[in-house]
Amino acid sequence: MLTKLIVLGALTVLIGCGTKSADSPTPLADSQKPVASTPSGFDNSKIAPAVTLPAGTRLRVRLDHGLNTRRSRAGERFTASLAEPIVVGEQTVVPLGTEFWGHVTTSSASGRLKGRAVLAVKLDSFDVKGNSYQIETSTDRRVSGRHRKRNGVLIGGGAGLGAALGAIAGGGAGALIGAGAGAGAGTIGAAATGKKNVGFPAETLLTFALRAPVSIEVAN
Repeated sequence: MLTKLIVLGALTVLIGCGTKSADSPTPLADSQKPVASTPSGFDNSKIAPAVTLPAGTRLRVRLDHGLNTRRSRAGERFTASLAEPIVVGEQTVVPLGTEFWGHVTTSSASGRLKGRAVLAVKLDSFDVKGNSYQIETSTDRRVSGRHRKRNGVLIGGGAGLGAALGAIAGGGAGALIGAGAGAGAGTIGAAATGKKNVGFPAETLLTFALRAPVSIEVAN
């Protein structure tokens, strides 16, 4: 009986040691540890570096079609082509001829006999090598001249012509009547033709400046 107890105790000890060994594997040597590797198919050389165009960078573009206050309205879209490449260091970041998109911000004809016509535009985006970039730029605008000189000629000329015709027809009194009638006709003529418009013809060179920096991806 005693012998059986001794044998059972020995077996219990052996089983416990075996279980502990299985639960606590021997640490691997440094040479056997797995090494992190780059995922299959990933190429670091294909990551395109970026160049940042700072705020204030000048954008010189050539308008593709005409715009004017007679037909164009605020919000109307337009296209233009880059007239001068954008170069950073010795690298051309935005090449000559790159297409830009923009819109009309203000379009208002003058009033009759007063005010000025105003047309203003700005750029919104452009594409380079398949990538589209949204931009914020300054505006380029045109303003018509004043009415005063032209209206004065129209009105004054009408009065002079009326006075001359009145004098021929009826002497001094006729001259006074004719002058009044002529002045009225001149005013009507100025009002009918005095509303001014202003515009950008096709191929006009427009200049803008970036108001915020933009990061451009460039090829290696």
